[in-house]
Amino acid sequence: MDSKTVRLTMAQALVRYLCAQKTRIDGETVPLFAGVFGIFGHGNVTCLAEALERVQDQLPTWRGQNEQSMALAAIGYAKSKKRRQIMIATSSVGPGATNMVTAAGVAHANRLPVLLISGDTYVNRLPDPVLQQVEHFGDPTLTVNDSFKAVTRYWDRIVHPAQIIQSLPQAIATMLDPADCGPAFIGLPQDTQELAYDYPEEFFEEKIWTIPRPRPSVDQVAEAVEILKSAKNPLIISGGGVRYSGAEEAVAAFAKKRGIPMAESIAGKGAVCHDHPVYVGAMGIEGSEAARKLSESADVIVAIGTRMQDFTTGSWTTFPKDAKFININAARFDSLKHRATPVVGDALECIIELDAALGAWTAPAARMVQAQAWYKEWNELLDEGQAPTNQAVPSYAQVIAVVNKVARPDDVLITAAGGLPGETIKNWRCKSPHTFDCEFGFSCMGYEIAGAWGHAMAMGGKGTPIVMLGDGSYMMMNSDIHSSVIAGHKMIVVVCDNGGFGVINRLQTGMGGAGFNNLLKDSRVLDPTNVRHVDFVKHAEAMGAYARQCDSLADLEAAMEWAQTTDATTVICINSDAYTWTPGGADWYVGVPEVSPRASVNEARKGQEEFRKKQRHGV
Repeated sequence: MDSKTVRLTMAQALVRYLCAQKTRIDGETVPLFAGVFGIFGHGNVTCLAEALERVQDQLPTWRGQNEQSMALAAIGYAKSKKRRQIMIATSSVGPGATNMVTAAGVAHANRLPVLLISGDTYVNRLPDPVLQQVEHFGDPTLTVNDSFKAVTRYWDRIVHPAQIIQSLPQAIATMLDPADCGPAFIGLPQDTQELAYDYPEEFFEEKIWTIPRPRPSVDQVAEAVEILKSAKNPLIISGGGVRYSGAEEAVAAFAKKRGIPMAESIAGKGAVCHDHPVYVGAMGIEGSEAARKLSESADVIVAIGTRMQDFTTGSWTTFPKDAKFININAARFDSLKHRATPVVGDALECIIELDAALGAWTAPAARMVQAQAWYKEWNELLDEGQAPTNQAVPSYAQVIAVVNKVARPDDVLITAAGGLPGETIKNWRCKSPHTFDCEFGFSCMGYEIAGAWGHAMAMGGKGTPIVMLGDGSYMMMNSDIHSSVIAGHKMIVVVCDNGGFGVINRLQTGMGGAGFNNLLKDSRVLDPTNVRHVDFVKHAEAMGAYARQCDSLADLEAAMEWAQTTDATTVICINSDAYTWTPGGADWYVGVPEVSPRASVNEARKGQEEFRKKQRHGV
């Protein structure tokens, strides 16, 4: 063998390369890839697992219960690390791979890095069709792994051992690029994994990656400055990109210095604490009344690091049609939305340069005075809705208030699809920055517990992930309670049982429809008199967790205080009201039948038609 090469199988070389990749976090050099989530089967057990077993001290492998939830845990880890470290999720051929497609969609929609490595069928096709192979009669090259193309930023299938020399650096560069960030997928055909190749030794040299901070065009900054200087009623919308850039303090300081109220997108929530003097709450459909009033009266909106999803924009109805947008974003695609003046670059660099170019300009003082008055009114409304009452079943807002009260400053609240995103976005009061994670970019039921497992790994015992989810999400994906127990990563899980899919029932009935197939009481069963509800306490205990049922808000507070003292994942269950929701926020564009025999549907259609007249158009 040549002294400048080393003979390895493709799988061995891939693992060795991944181990050699480093990154710097707060001045410390750490592995870029912090670990692997793996369920082994044919396609990744005989070759890839053989390589991973050798490097457990460098690249630990964690065993999950479901391929989708493993990849969701990797996403939670990436969020907690602000995209600076990456986890890997690997699966076998067939259903193991397709289980990860949903998680890839979550990472893609939320612009988050995760490396997905899946087994694949044989390049030589000699044993075809193999177990779990899906055959396409007109295209023998097509496998289930092609389904990842729609939900990944980088996709490759390795059909020769030498290809990883070019492919792996490109996959990593994509995942670390602020403008192009998202999941990368590498397909590994079984016969390619086993092949040995003489790899150049320099391929395995340690490499320290840094996340680029692209600076904006001078011309774009100048144009943005002229627009902002003309503003009488400006508004900042701080998005997830602000947090990933590490620009939270800079943006908040800019807002305070310039006298501009600061709202947040859902992904951006947690950049500042709830009581920050410039903060006015979240924007949009699940936002605060203060943010809604400020957006409806805004003449210039500075959107920083947000893709302006419909839940942020109220389906583009919450802004005056003649309002001007300045979109600061690392991604050119996002910066150009809705006729905005683009400022393409890293959020921190852009804010620094925009601030330097603004000179002594500040917004009219009355704007911030009005913002703080509206925000005070909003907090008074929250206080009223969170106050205990003598109703038999507490509302989400009341439950959230108790959990929030007991949460420590370093604890991280994690939630996802269902009713709790809107209720926590409104009611959860962040005590420290970067302590809130609501997966609402893809609105993926089942993210909550899996994502919290990833957060727990990343947090390393500094604070505890607190999961809030409904009974619907719990039933959809809960097995990582067991994963967290056996792995030793504690979380606190609060299950709010409202008897089914409460928030989608709200939408269904709110648009004039009958309650149908959402709440358990409205679902088809053979014997309606004998619907047996899940005992979530026994279920959680069966997976090795501590658990407790609560019958009141006082019980809940005591249970939360107890949960803070336990040494493993702890599940707390409480019944909650399916019909009481925190008011406020913008309206939403939804499809409502143009004609219906139901009068309530026709009435809802009229309301949608009136609402849509307020929409801005993106041309």
